[in-house]
Amino acid sequence: MTFSQTLACAPARPDLSAPPIGTLSPPVPRSALAEVLARYRVGRLLTAEPVAEGLLNRGYRVTTEAGTYFLKCYVDAATANRPKILAHHRAMTDLHALGLPVAPPLSCAERAGTVAGLGGRLFALFPWVDGRHRHGTELEPPQCDALGTLLGRLHGALDDVCAPLDQPPGYQSADPLDSLELARDLRRRAREHRPYGELDELVEQRLTERLDLLAEHTRCRPAPSTAPPTGWTHGDFHGLNLLYAQGPDGGPVTAVLDWDKLGPQPRAEEAVRAATLLFNDRATGVLDLVRVRRYSQSYRASGAATAEHLAAAVHRVWWERLNDFWMLQWRYQRGDHRADPLYPASAGQLAWWCQEYEQVLDAFAN
Repeated sequence: MTFSQTLACAPARPDLSAPPIGTLSPPVPRSALAEVLARYRVGRLLTAEPVAEGLLNRGYRVTTEAGTYFLKCYVDAATANRPKILAHHRAMTDLHALGLPVAPPLSCAERAGTVAGLGGRLFALFPWVDGRHRHGTELEPPQCDALGTLLGRLHGALDDVCAPLDQPPGYQSADPLDSLELARDLRRRAREHRPYGELDELVEQRLTERLDLLAEHTRCRPAPSTAPPTGWTHGDFHGLNLLYAQGPDGGPVTAVLDWDKLGPQPRAEEAVRAATLLFNDRATGVLDLVRVRRYSQSYRASGAATAEHLAAAVHRVWWERLNDFWMLQWRYQRGDHRADPLYPASAGQLAWWCQEYEQVLDAFAN
């Protein structure tokens, strides 16, 4: 298993609120790692190496007398909830049993479950899956097809392994008047930020642009009833949560990782969000619409969504991005700079999307 320090250019969440900030606790001492591993009966700890933390939880590549594993430490308040973690683990185990590329957690003696607690922290142990991350623009057309099919299969299988859902009456979208007010406040903060740097200058320019776009598209706010059907979703489907088989030609997906955000949302919207993170130019954010089309056609062919569902999802995700400022809220309101590297491509993608709206819609829905 390999992990990259690079992050996706935008969050994948079922609501429009800023994602929670996890207050990362200090690294877990080796002695504590050894004690946790003893709960899983995998032998004595030999080596432990931190892996990329992403924005929230911690992880360790550990080698024991029985082999190599991924030990996850849940430190984010939004995910460090034992019943929720156990529910996610059960779904992962069931998906694995259905033949999907999901690595199930190992069982431990504690409470006869898959979660071990120590010192107020919760842990889970997973098999170590060999593979590598691949950006969507590295995929050949048949691999784009396979990825769309895989997401469709996952969505269908989640209906089988998770509790039945009642369709909600709709989802409220962001109010552009609130967004205008927030954009002005963030632009002021960027202008007054010290030391004032290149990113602050870019933010000022992009927020001035965003204010114009919001004013121009105010009447495009989607109604709650236009949301496509709700279903269980991975919640964070993008390149850093996908491992591919090693090899020069790139084999199939060997594991879909990080199920912390498993939950209900409009499934077609997850498919659209995933494509914007998978098939984007990492510098400009511009989408590779040829690959998007192949992926989307295969997702629809799996039966997970119709063209109409994808069209509605494109509009709703576009609106979500137009009204989304979480990266800048982290930087200017909370003094958290972890998302700073994501901003240039994310802002560039939105500006391009507004110009090429019809082409993007066509790539997803035709």
